[in-house]
Amino acid sequence: MTPEKWKLLLHCARGGEMETPPVALIVDSPWIPGHLGISTFDYLTLPEVWFEGNLAIEREFPDVIFLPGFWAEVGMATEPSGFGCKFSFSVNSPPSVMPLIRDPTEARDLEVPNPLTDGLMPLVLNFYRRMKPRINAEGHVIKMVAARGPLTVASHLLGLTGFLECMKLEGAATHSLLRVTTALVKDWLHAQAEAAGEVEGILVLDDISGMMGPKDYLEFAHPYLKEVFEAFPGAIKMLHNDTDNTVPYRHLAGLGIDLFNFTHLQSLSKVRELVGDEICLVGNVPPLEVLAQGSQQDVVASAAECLRQHPARKRFILSAGGGTSPGTPGDNIRALVAAARH
Repeated sequence: MTPEKWKLLLHCARGGEMETPPVALIVDSPWIPGHLGISTFDYLTLPEVWFEGNLAIEREFPDVIFLPGFWAEVGMATEPSGFGCKFSFSVNSPPSVMPLIRDPTEARDLEVPNPLTDGLMPLVLNFYRRMKPRINAEGHVIKMVAARGPLTVASHLLGLTGFLECMKLEGAATHSLLRVTTALVKDWLHAQAEAAGEVEGILVLDDISGMMGPKDYLEFAHPYLKEVFEAFPGAIKMLHNDTDNTVPYRHLAGLGIDLFNFTHLQSLSKVRELVGDEICLVGNVPPLEVLAQGSQQDVVASAAECLRQHPARKRFILSAGGGTSPGTPGDNIRALVAAARH
């Protein structure tokens, strides 16, 4: 993103008033390669293709804040690869990840990977180091880095069903696992920040924290997410969780986050009521049914409803209620920008 876009994001995150809401979208490997007509495999593995791809979307959509901005990642495989998870590449889709352990008690033997040496993480760091000068030369900055959250990483190690079962049946083993994945997430974000330089924000993506009831959330999700965010004092902190579960909402202020991207299945007005007034909401157009598959008129109508539900001119960014879905047309993104302006 440009320095001007980062300043705009900071302004919104800190509660500054806006005449019209900015438009921001979380974009990564599922959308960018398909939109540009390039191989996902090339995008994920060739720094030049990655750099030109991110630069191309910045030029095509100059009025959109892409989050986190020039995101170097290898899909969901980045963090689990550090533990030794097997994954398989496809030409035109991000890699799929296979669980590493079957018995929850094995979690007690896991060690925290080193982001500088283990799995795919060193390759991602090299993207940042090698391309940062060229990114800056084009008038862009890397101000935010991203990681999957500790529960999401744990769910890749055990499989989603395995992790949820472990949480209910093997509480001690679950805590052992989450202590390790939390340490990795913190180390991984710090390593990216050091490689990219001048980073002032973090994005944590953790849908698994939205798959729990109140008791389990407070025991197994909230403390570990809070530990991650507290490791970055002074940074702008963003959480993505687009599961249709409001249990975490009343506790988000306790995480110390500034921005929250959530599901379109919950109305903006309800989310604002549950979350409180101090967090900037990032939403809430349906990412698949409207932004990807709908007409431009559908996008405008959905955006208008969002603006109706959130008339306040601060702490709101118009976006998708989740990440940008594969196949989202450029014309629909431009329609979203036009709707925000008018």
